[in-house]
Amino acid sequence: MTRRRWIADSATDTTASLLGPQAEHLARVLRAQPGTEADIVANGRVYHASITDVSLAEVRFQLLAELTAEPALPITLVLAVFKFDRMEWAIEKATELGAATIVPVIARRTEKHLAQAAEKRVERWRRIAHEAAQQSRRTDIPTIAEPITLPKYLAIESTTQRILLAEDERKTTLRQRIDAAVQTAQSNLPDFELAIGPEGGWTSEELALFTRHNWQPATLGPRILRAETAAIAAVSITAALL
Repeated sequence: MTRRRWIADSATDTTASLLGPQAEHLARVLRAQPGTEADIVANGRVYHASITDVSLAEVRFQLLAELTAEPALPITLVLAVFKFDRMEWAIEKATELGAATIVPVIARRTEKHLAQAAEKRVERWRRIAHEAAQQSRRTDIPTIAEPITLPKYLAIESTTQRILLAEDERKTTLRQRIDAAVQTAQSNLPDFELAIGPEGGWTSEELALFTRHNWQPATLGPRILRAETAAIAAVSITAALL
């Protein structure tokens, strides 16, 4: 039977603890008892562990042995803020697929009320990522960055392979961009940034700004995709090719 996996709220070299809602769920709903075994993600690693103490406030584990674990994929998903219910779904699925970082950006066509409320949503997005990482048995939680305007984000210097998913690009596919980057990097796996636009797409001014900052355009195919669909398709394709 596959052991449950939990992401510790605190840890030492030999112990780990779940606190607050996680502890209450484990104690009250799952009725955990001392001696129950589980996999625990702590200190950036995953361990086979055994429960030593249970309360509604804290469940403590003894770390027994370190397990082999897959690292996060070198993918940063740059996601223009769009309708929150759909964006939450995209964050959840990008986490399950292995994205290392998700950056919410405020684009020109981001609805004003969504842009204003984005900062208040960050903690909820982080909780969603935490739960999705736990469910998908990841050994880490993706970083959910603070929302930032697109011009400010593009001005940040980077050595990653920066790929812009653009509706008006018809020639170069995402696969071609990924393959070319991997071949150029040879033995070292490159880091990627994938930019997904808002509902309505990027404006011409934003596309020009991407070009000035050396982002490479790519297409996901001839169909117009919703923002959340494009995000999942882009991460899935990149993950498969890597």
